[in-house]
This record gives sequence, structure tokens and C-alpha cells, in this order.
Amino acid sequence: MITRRFALGLTWATAASALWRAALAAAPRKPDLGDAVEGAYVGDVISDSQGSSKDDVRLTVRRIGRNLVEIASDYPRLPIVSVHLTSAMGRILNASGDTTFLYDRSKSPPHLDVSFHQEVSWSGERR
Repeated sequence: MITRRFALGLTWATAASALWRAALAAAPRKPDLGDAVEGAYVGDVISDSQGSSKDDVRLTVRRIGRNLVEIASDYPRLPIVSVHLTSAMGRILNASGDTTFLYDRSKSPPHLDVSFHQEVSWSGERR
């Protein structure tokens, strides 16, 4: 049997939980590596195990999670991939997986090299 005191306690707990979730959602998040690399890039396919190179290929890097980005392209040979990021020696690179991601922010404009599944490589700059 549920007592009135227990029911009021549940109501307060539910309200407090909702307030806590709202506060977390409204709190500004700290920028991460995904924010640093997010943007549009233009470059060239420089190596392809199943075809030839191609100039003026546009990549879009979009942050989809903490230190996680999705890479898409206007060139059908380049697949859409997700890459977990880490930082080393002043560069941002993939933390794991078979897609190489190397972002060099020391160059102006910043330079990005991506090798999709170790099959096709792209190199370019942020626009």
C-alpha cells in the first residue's frame, strides 16, 4: 500500500530529476576536438586503390559527439565515415580504426589528410 508521504516523495524525486536533466541540457558544453576540426575542406584524391586521382573534392567534417566526427564528401568514391579523435604533437588524429585522419592546425590554412579505410586517400585545406 502506497502512503501519502511515499507518493509525495516520489513526486519530489521525479521533479528533482526533471530539473537536473533540464539543467544538464541547458549547460554550455566545453569545446572538444570535434569542434576544432568541424567545417568544409577542399582538396584532391591523391591515391585510390581502385581508380585514378581526382581534383577539387569537397569534404565536410561534422561533429557528432564528444571527440567524434563524421566525414562526408561530394565524391561517391569516398564513403561516409565516423572517426574518434585524439591529440598528439600539436595535431589532431584518429584515436583508432582503419581510417587515417590527420589535421595539422599549424599550417595556414589548416591542412587535413584522410585515408578512407586505407583504400583511397584525400588531402586538402579548410575553406
